[in-house]
Parts: sequence; structure tokens; C-alpha cells
Amino acid sequence: MALRPATILARVRWEARVVAGRFPWAAERFVLPAGSRITGETEVVIDGFPRSGNTFAVVAFRQAQSRRVSVAHHGHVPALAIEAHRRGVPALVLIREPEEAVLSFVVRLPRLTVRQALRSYLRYYEPLIAHRGGFVVTTLGQLRADFGEAIRRLNARFGTSFAEFDPTEDHVRGVLEEVDRWDRGAFGTGEAFERSRARPSEERDRLKELLRPAYLDPTLRPLRAKAERLHVRFAAWAVTPG
Repeated sequence: MALRPATILARVRWEARVVAGRFPWAAERFVLPAGSRITGETEVVIDGFPRSGNTFAVVAFRQAQSRRVSVAHHGHVPALAIEAHRRGVPALVLIREPEEAVLSFVVRLPRLTVRQALRSYLRYYEPLIAHRGGFVVTTLGQLRADFGEAIRRLNARFGTSFAEFDPTEDHVRGVLEEVDRWDRGAFGTGEAFERSRARPSEERDRLKELLRPAYLDPTLRPLRAKAERLHVRFAAWAVTPG
């Protein structure tokens, strides 16, 4: 079946974004929206591949602070953490196991293929290996269990004193309510909201299961293996102090 021109254009645009996102100068010029860029006021970067807990992390971090902190976030390109390393800005990189991250991302952007999303996962994390000393890692599991611990490691690594998020029931509820407000503001209601919201839902789980056979396609085995090795490597960094 022939692809629609809009689908082809969306895929080409995403590929161009992914390639540009590896280089800070190109990402600054062609990719990053104004709110994601690092400026002289930026105090911390919080970023990761899409569907890795980005919105929860940013909202929880901000709610934990007693003052307004300038956060660069939701760039979804490695250039953001690379530029933070160059400037000496503290950075927190989020990671989720590739299968769930990729499936959730294709649910969010159905014009992309699973192969494209899997390649994007690799292109996000591979360039960061050379900048290991410039960021702290937290997994989605750690983020959900105790985000305060990741902030503690961030402070230890960079000599900062950001307040730690205390994952009480009330605090988590407050973060999730704010996450919903962000998503409704960005995506409205209806199908777009259900596909794109940061919180889990039965509908998104159903859509992910429909895509899972495509992820497990034997032709994608080499890409899956590389992505899984990357995840293991970054997850190991997420348990090291500082």
C-alpha cells in the first residue's frame, strides 16, 4: 500500500531532526524550541528519549524546589546533554527499557515506524557515551520509586543543593495532576490526548500490544540487541553515586 505524502513527509522530518539532534549547533538552530535551549540562566537540564518520564521528572523537580529554577527540558535530543556538559551545567538523563519506550513513542507518533523509533533510541543514547562525566542517569523505575535519590546523586556529582523530591502520596498525586494539565494543554482531549499523555492508560497499553509484533520482527533483532545493551549500560550508571 502506497504511503500518503503526509506520512512520508513526517518520517523525513523526523529523520532530519534525529540527525541534527546529535550536534549542539544544529539542534540549537533547527530542532530545539526556545523553552528547551540552554541559556545563561539555565541551572539544570532534564532530558531523555521520549516516553521516558520526562514530564513527570520536570514537574516533580520543580515542585520540590522552594524557588523558581530554570530547567532546560523536553528537547529529546542528545545535543541538550552534550551542550550542558560543554557549559558545565548539571544534567539528568532519563532512560527507559527500549521495548516499552519505542512502543509508547510509536503510539504517540503513529506515522513513524517501529524501526525508525528504534533507530532514534540508539541515536539518542549512543552520542552520550563520550560525555559520561557530564550527566547523571535515572531509569524510569527509579523515577517512579524515588526521584529524590536521583536529585541526591545530581547534587553529589555537581556540588548543587537542589531540594529532593519526597515521594509521598500527596506529592505524587500533585505531580500527576499537573502532568495531566500539561498534557491537556498540549494535546486537548480525545484520541490525541489518549495517544500522547504521559501517564499510562488502558487504551495506550492496548495500542502498544498491537505494535509489539512489529517490534519483535526478526529483521529488527540487531537494532534491538544494540538498544538493549545501551539500556543495560546506562542503567548501570544510574546506580553509581555521584
